[in-house]
Amino acid sequence: MPEVWFEVEWPDGSCNVCYSPSTVVERYLAKGQRYSLRAFLEAARPAFEEASRRVEAKFGYRCSSADDQLRQIEAIAKGHGLETSGEVTILYMGRTPP
Repeated sequence: MPEVWFEVEWPDGSCNVCYSPSTVVERYLAKGQRYSLRAFLEAARPAFEEASRRVEAKFGYRCSSADDQLRQIEAIAKGHGLETSGEVTILYMGRTPP
């Protein structure tokens, strides 16, 4: 299963690298795209849910890495507050870590 790595820049300018076990994330998020914090979460949640389901269909168990990554994204977003006026930007997306 092809992996995807992407780098997120948060509203405060901090960045973190995220991992998906499936390319399905590319249907929900795009390099260079800017999202409100709420829109980013609304795209990330189904992307990681679908990625984990794909792993489960292939291997018989959910992908804990996808579930953990989504929890990390949600925790960081919560720290920024959903009503923040800043944006989230996808700086990088590829098959290898940035």
